[in-house]
Amino acid sequence: MIDHYEESANNFLELSSHQRLQIIFKLLERKSKVAVMAKELGSTNQEVHRNFTRLEDGGFITKDKDGFYSLTTYGMTICSQVPSIVFLSQNRKYFEDHDFGDIPTKFIMRIGQLSAGKHLKGISYTLEQWKSIYKNANQYIYETVSEIPLDKIEPLVQRVKKGTKYHYVLSESAVIPKGRKKLLKELEFDGLIDDGLVERKMAKTVQVVVVLNEKEASVAFPNIDGESDITELFYSDDPMFHEWCLDYFRYCWYGSDVFHESKIKE
Repeated sequence: MIDHYEESANNFLELSSHQRLQIIFKLLERKSKVAVMAKELGSTNQEVHRNFTRLEDGGFITKDKDGFYSLTTYGMTICSQVPSIVFLSQNRKYFEDHDFGDIPTKFIMRIGQLSAGKHLKGISYTLEQWKSIYKNANQYIYETVSEIPLDKIEPLVQRVKKGTKYHYVLSESAVIPKGRKKLLKELEFDGLIDDGLVERKMAKTVQVVVVLNEKEASVAFPNIDGESDITELFYSDDPMFHEWCLDYFRYCWYGSDVFHESKIKE
């Protein structure tokens, strides 16, 4: 019987080299020869040839009759998995006191899509980033909300008044600031709901907070106690990062219940 763990360990061994990882991602862009790759990496032909041979023996790359190396299907697929390891490695300290909460496994398996994200720490930085996402929105603003900082309500509503659609999922146990209802009344928020510019739903809990427009997105994961934490977040305008956040928002949106204002406590 084949020991799959041993086979996987051997594959990790082949990838446990900075240069071999560089090679496979360079080959993901285009095929190459040893001498050309050596020049791009600032290395010797001998060292690159040795690593090409190891990758070829491992089934990651193949050489054609003209001497060009390219990725195999296996090699290309491995490249799609590496970003998950990169994201977790880069943010190991963050995940010492945060986890993925109630995110379905299918989203954790795609976590590499967040590897281009910039880590922001500090409530003033995270709220400014949210406001920037609101300001830059033209088509829509989507978010899952665990709390509603009072100072982000007005810039959000002002953007919606310009025609940007706003959809959000609010936690039943959301932290609601005093003065919210008064401010929403002053900003004529109910009229935006009546006009169809605002749609809202409610979830039992919101652990993972996402805020996005049509071009950029942010996500904040809960602490290890399962409580949402908006003092730190990841932000990017990278398309893959955005796709992950958008898909997760849609998952939450279609899995949420009808909004009930009566459940909100200021």
